[in-house]
Amino acid sequence: MVRSGRGVLVVAVLALVAAGCASTRDESGTALPAPPTGLERFYGQTVQWGGCTGFGGPDDRLPPNAECARISVPVDYAAPDGPVAQIAVSRIKATGRRIGSLLVNPGGPGESGLALSSLGNKTPLAERFDRIGFDPRGVGSSTPTIVCQTAQEQDAERAEPQQDNSPEGISDAEADNRRYAGRCLERTGKDFLAHVGTREVVQDLDVMRAALGDAQLTYLGYSYGTRIGSAYAERFPTRVRALVLDGAIDSAQDPVQESLRQAAGFQKVFDAYAADCAQQRDCPLGTDPAQAVPRFRALVNPLWDKPVATTDPRGLDYDDALTGVRQALYSDELWKVLTLALSELRDGRGDTLLSLADLYDGRRDDGTYSNTTDAFNAIRCMDDPRISDRAVTGRQDAEYRKAAPFLDDGRGTGAAPLELCTAWPVPNTSEPHRISVSGLPKTVVVSTTDDPATPYQAGVDLADQLGAALISYRGNRHTVALAGGVPCVDDAVIAYLVDLSEPPAGLTC
Repeated sequence: MVRSGRGVLVVAVLALVAAGCASTRDESGTALPAPPTGLERFYGQTVQWGGCTGFGGPDDRLPPNAECARISVPVDYAAPDGPVAQIAVSRIKATGRRIGSLLVNPGGPGESGLALSSLGNKTPLAERFDRIGFDPRGVGSSTPTIVCQTAQEQDAERAEPQQDNSPEGISDAEADNRRYAGRCLERTGKDFLAHVGTREVVQDLDVMRAALGDAQLTYLGYSYGTRIGSAYAERFPTRVRALVLDGAIDSAQDPVQESLRQAAGFQKVFDAYAADCAQQRDCPLGTDPAQAVPRFRALVNPLWDKPVATTDPRGLDYDDALTGVRQALYSDELWKVLTLALSELRDGRGDTLLSLADLYDGRRDDGTYSNTTDAFNAIRCMDDPRISDRAVTGRQDAEYRKAAPFLDDGRGTGAAPLELCTAWPVPNTSEPHRISVSGLPKTVVVSTTDDPATPYQAGVDLADQLGAALISYRGNRHTVALAGGVPCVDDAVIAYLVDLSEPPAGLTC
């Protein structure tokens, strides 16, 4: 996997307001926790809100009533007098009797969260909370930015001929990984690249909590955002007011387990899509769901050797076709789009699948990219252990193909390239482990039965580790709270965030 741009490490300490918070108590009168020794100037800074010009990219739809600011954090918390990073934040102020701030993260890792300050419009959340969106360190409008490839390099990477798992193909793939890692090191800088993992994001979140004037954190995290939230709960349990984690990542899973469970999750959703499509007379996968996988493979396998035409001169190749399909499987709201895309492919065109792949990869209409992919790779490599055993990688590839036959090109050899993180130039800073925490108030986990990206059981397991209330949603989508139009879920989440009302035991929507 490879992607875009150019970033510069902030080496001069930017001006911080060191006079301390205007108050030592938050809106409710609760005393603010004392800042850690050496970090007083970060915890005590005053946030300077202003307009949002210069915040967000073309993908971010910041509403006109949003305000934006930057919150300063140390690049390395062990060296707080060293380089400083800036976390981009957006805010829509509470319209009524304010409880405090609600911080929201969309996941990824690598997704910009600035637009999420508008989440919960026309709900009690808008009245009771300052809604805060933010770009984690290295992401989006935060600086420095994680950058590995230019847009031209990313386009070129996507256009490269497919590599098989022959010895030559494996060697070429691993050489690509080394080149990509080298570009990340050169363009992002070793000092910053070594400090972009969840370990640091959690500390940033606590600085943000204090700078916003809250004694305790109220947080809603989606997908990878659940990893941020659960890690915060583990590190700062007494500083949590309310925590909603939707589309959970179980931090006890190792990367192999996670990838195989995700493969099975995507296959399950593909099967559900195929059964739904089969009800239509002109379904591009036919009217027999049992034959959907071979029919799908017959559509995409020829792309291995020859892309199909698109209005965009790039054309649609094999990898982009599968990327586009996976993007459409994230929500059943995109199933009609997927049917259109596969019908086009059957007819020798690839425009819709290419558009879906561009959406997944963060490619904009003008040919530029967000830094989502570069940030995803960098953060993942800091959070996960390295898989350097070729036997493990080979077994993983074989088991992945069995778990998701619709993604199996039929070219497995029992071997596979070592993954990107094996070539990463700095060591990882986190390891898989079960969360064990005391002093944590009641939290809430939302898990969807047919979530392709974060399968249902991960939510069950995370809720067990946190002692959280579990809300189960029966559906085919990745995350649902406040975004899926499901009142049963939304009402329970809002009541919890506002009043700390625990959802009914075993709530299923």
